[in-house]
Order: sequence, then structure tokens, then C-alpha cells
Amino acid sequence: MKRGKKYTESAKKYKPGNTYELNEALTLVKTMAYAKFDETVELSVKLNLKKSQSIRDTVVLPHQFRGEKKVLVFCKPEKEKEAQEAGATFIGAEELIEKIKGGWTDFDVAVATPDMMKDVGKLGMILGRKGLMPNPKTGTVTFDLKGTLAELKKGRVEFRADKTGVMHLAVGKVSMEPEKVAENVRVVITEVRRKRPVDVKGEFIQSVSVASTMGPGVWVALRDQE
Repeated sequence: MKRGKKYTESAKKYKPGNTYELNEALTLVKTMAYAKFDETVELSVKLNLKKSQSIRDTVVLPHQFRGEKKVLVFCKPEKEKEAQEAGATFIGAEELIEKIKGGWTDFDVAVATPDMMKDVGKLGMILGRKGLMPNPKTGTVTFDLKGTLAELKKGRVEFRADKTGVMHLAVGKVSMEPEKVAENVRVVITEVRRKRPVDVKGEFIQSVSVASTMGPGVWVALRDQE
């Protein structure tokens, strides 16, 4: 694959194939970022999973790096006050479902109370493709609207492995101090280890790398994640 001049010049700052201690790797990612915008720092983790296994959960990152999320809550009238006090951006039931059927998806996260899922399920084709479908596994189907929205506003994010066992997750911005991004990474890795299937043999986390949006990936020494 032919790379651009800026990418090629950036990649000269490290030796491909080398592994680095986490803070060192993130410092390197920061120095290699060359875009005019504040690039996102991406974490990639290769997991030892069987085809029948999957990893999906949420974690609250200690250092937030994105603007406040627009949270939509599907609920019945008796829960609307709780949703409003918790800071939901959009609140409703059938009227929101119809609006989304019409193509509107101007929100970042959707939360639904369990008694709304029969109707919300009709939006599966629309919300599923955009990763916005409420799901019990990610804590977005719940009657605890106050607690859920509080976590979302603190920086709760979802992580999941794809069909090849690779997990990609944004963990910071290159403008942040590497130490803060490193703390976010360690929290994610700890949560991923907790989700290890009981029948996995050998190393569960096979490789870890970090990269900026436009920059090359840097391998992280696994021993640093113990």
C-alpha cells in the first residue's frame, strides 16, 4: 500500500516491529501525529477467542476526551421526569420511534427502559447499523435512568471484539497528556481481562497497539499490561 509523504516521514520516528512500554508508546504516538486536527488515540487489542465467543461490555474511562453526549431516552410518561433530571437530551416514546423511522438519528447514545423494548425493537435495522440500538449487555436497557445517564456523562464507553477477535476503541486525544491516555488504556485492559471466557487456553490478550487517527500503529509490551 502506497503511503503519503507525511505518514512516511512520521513512521521514521519508530522502528516497526518493536514493542514499547505503554507511556513510551503513547508519547511516540503523540510525536508522530501530523494532522491539522486533534487526532483521536485508538487502542487495538487482539484477543484469543473462539468463533463462538464474543466480548462486549462497557467501561467508564477516568479521563473524558469528548464533548457531552446527546442521550436519547425511550421511556413511558412515569419515567420522563427522572430522565429529564438525569440530563437526557431527548425523551419520549412513540413520537421518537416514528421520528427515527423517518430517518432522524441526531443523538449519540440511546437508552430504553425494558418496557419500551418491544416497540424500540422495530428500529433494529436503523439503530443497529449505526451502533445505537439499546442493549442490556451495554447497560442501555434499564429502569435506572439516573445511574445510567450519570455514567454516560462521566465517560462510559462500549468495547466489543469483532468477528476476528480484534477490539478497537478510542481512548483519548493526542493533545492529552500521555499519562492520562495511559490510565484510560489500563482501565480498558483491566475490564477486558475480567471478561475472559473460562475456557480460553493460553494467552487471552495476544497483542496491544496504539495509534493516532492518521498515524502508524505502535506495539505495546504486553508485560506492561499485567
